Amino acid sequence: MSGHSKWSTIKRKKGAKDAARGKIFTKLIKEIQIAAKMGGGDEEANPRLKTAVQGAKDANMPKKNIERAIQKGTGELEGVNYEEYCYEGYGPGGVAILINATTDNKKRTVAEVRHLLDKYGGNLGTTGSVAWMFETKGKIVVSSENISEDDIFMAATEAGAEDVVTEDEVHVIYTEPSDLMTVRNELEKQNIEVQESVIDKLPKNEIKIDSVDVAKKLLKLIDFLEDNDDVSEVFANFDIPEEIIEQLEE
Repeated sequence: MSGHSKWSTIKRKKGAKDAARGKIFTKLIKEIQIAAKMGGGDEEANPRLKTAVQGAKDANMPKKNIERAIQKGTGELEGVNYEEYCYEGYGPGGVAILINATTDNKKRTVAEVRHLLDKYGGNLGTTGSVAWMFETKGKIVVSSENISEDDIFMAATEAGAEDVVTEDEVHVIYTEPSDLMTVRNELEKQNIEVQESVIDKLPKNEIKIDSVDVAKKLLKLIDFLEDNDDVSEVFANFDIPEEIIEQLEE
């Protein structure tokens, strides 16, 4: 399966940093509201809502915040009317970038996204220009501290997973999107602690970044995109080799 790059590790570390800043709560609440708005407030009948709520629980969001977000999504409580948009474009080095946004002001959001892309050597593309370069998969992250690569591979594949990759201190399990929660539940029945379960976009092919300057621009661009309150997710099809990462960390 494509997409197992150092970039996934960088994203995961950045996710932890975002959580520390508290920004992740805002993004999770928006996702819960959108999911409830589109499919109703019953988690068992709404797979997207179930995944969103589980993500909020993984981030230790208080139960009352989750319930309030669901009620705002279904219209039981008054709330902001959020809409979803997906922007496609290119970053420096010709890297394809998918940007998912949840916003109450499309004009503001698209202007901010276009400005950031232009500033860091990229450009906003048309609908469909890069989406075909990615495939949608479920992703489950498990600590590798208490379970070996062989054992997690056996447990995950028996539960219905497609692939397992060990990266640094975690095992990353990939599933079909519709199988995500089923596989997670089966793992938890075996007392395997799950750190995260999300729907991800994996690049079918990756662009190798062999320039420190291009890598800096890309990471800065993605940092600023992800720091935007309207942006929920950013996906990119590049791989940064270890030697370039070491230079970035100097």
